[in-house]
Amino acid sequence: MSSGALGKVYTDGEIVIRQGDVGNCMYVVQSGQVEILVGEGDQQVSIAVRGEGDFIGEMAVLDKEVRSATVRAKGEARLLTVDKRNLLSRIHEDPSFAYRLIQTMSNRVRELSAEVGQLKSARV
Repeated sequence: MSSGALGKVYTDGEIVIRQGDVGNCMYVVQSGQVEILVGEGDQQVSIAVRGEGDFIGEMAVLDKEVRSATVRAKGEARLLTVDKRNLLSRIHEDPSFAYRLIQTMSNRVRELSAEVGQLKSARV
């Protein structure tokens, strides 16, 4: 990591978050891409790719549940870790940040709902 650089660099295929682990932070993708996978072992399915400026792992900070997906670097990626204290501080400094966080989460729920609908339609 270069002097003054924030975040941690992950190499291609390196696991950032493991499904089922307890989480206490979220991440912001500073550069590169990460792939989000659900399932176990050879049965993992890629459900999304996130890139620069996107955040991941926010649900564990908000609901204190285990990680719902595995996240791995797709190529080299730099991610910044944000713990709950820093997240709350950021929201306190800029309340519109909370709105943007909720807006992004809402969009993701809509996307996933549409995909579930398509999959159910295909089974009929």
